Amino acid sequence: MLLGEILNELRNETVAAATLLSLGDLKLVAEVEAARLPHDESVGEYVSGAAQRYARLASDEDWLRLMTALEATDRPAATCLADMVRWSITRDAAPLADNGASHACTCGGGNGSCHDQT
Repeated sequence: MLLGEILNELRNETVAAATLLSLGDLKLVAEVEAARLPHDESVGEYVSGAAQRYARLASDEDWLRLMTALEATDRPAATCLADMVRWSITRDAAPLADNGASHACTCGGGNGSCHDQT
């Protein structure tokens, strides 16, 4: 499956949630659970949004790191999703750690509502 197809499928929150659970990474599932709560999103919405934010906002260095990881794995879809979700969790938490702001996300959601993307 091509990376574009993976990203497209992750737009479906049911597929995104099932894919996250299929990774078998309980720590990542717990991190997603904690990260989604402030945004009042389901697991699937958060994972889907994380992939979309990565596709839209990741730097060239982030993409290079991901491509390098994909070359070294026998589970590219799992590696891709895990990397994108971890990137998003880190990015969402960074402003909170830096300045104590209550609204930590950097997704660019409109009207003050985080992750409010179409």
